[in-house]
Amino acid sequence: MTSTARTTATAPSTATRRVRMDSTRRTALIAGIFYLLTFAASIPALVLLSPVLNHPDYIVSAGSDTRVLWGCVLDVVTALTGIGSAVALYPVVKKQNHAVALGFVTSRMFEAAVILIGVVSLLAVVTLRQDVAGTPGTDPATLTTVGQALVAVRDWTFLLGPNLMAAVNALLLGSLMYRSRLVPRIIPAMGLIGAPFWLAVTGMSFFGLAEHGLFGIAVLPVAAWEFSVGVWMVVKGFRPSPITAAAVPSEAGRSLVPVA
Repeated sequence: MTSTARTTATAPSTATRRVRMDSTRRTALIAGIFYLLTFAASIPALVLLSPVLNHPDYIVSAGSDTRVLWGCVLDVVTALTGIGSAVALYPVVKKQNHAVALGFVTSRMFEAAVILIGVVSLLAVVTLRQDVAGTPGTDPATLTTVGQALVAVRDWTFLLGPNLMAAVNALLLGSLMYRSRLVPRIIPAMGLIGAPFWLAVTGMSFFGLAEHGLFGIAVLPVAAWEFSVGVWMVVKGFRPSPITAAAVPSEAGRSLVPVA
């Protein structure tokens, strides 16, 4: 009867282990999809928004407002998927370091909030162009100045949001992934190596000292890190790690009561 009790007590733990492993794989898949959606939304958004960003007189000239609106929609998607990736990973990476994991969620939320401020400023340009530009008594020069000011707001949000916070995110999540070995260490290493350089370039740009070419070079390691971790989590999931094993209750700590 005692051996029967031990067998019965062991069976639920096996089922629990399978459920937990399935849940961990699902977490990696969801987080990876969010990361890839961030790329899929942010890159086309830059192309779609180029008319309003690169033409100072866009607010009083001919242009495609629909194109700009779609670019704004993609920026909103970028903001939301950034938060989604952090929230999806939090239950797993908090087991490595709770404070750093919480910091990663906070940094993603801050990045999203700054991105949305930039979106609102561009939507204001579109609204002024449609409702004010061309109406009697409107001064085109004044309206152009207002439009340039709103675009300048968006430029600063881009520097402080996707640029600055991308480096902060790489340091926070990269350190968690490197220590936990949830993915091959070469992947977070790219982010950890590139983040300080990216921070330096962002700081130089803040004071007007960085060239555009330097930005293009500095962004490569961080972009490679984010894209690689997204692809790995979608295709492979998490590697076996102590923090994923810790999610399964230990058999050693479970008392077995023999049945007479």
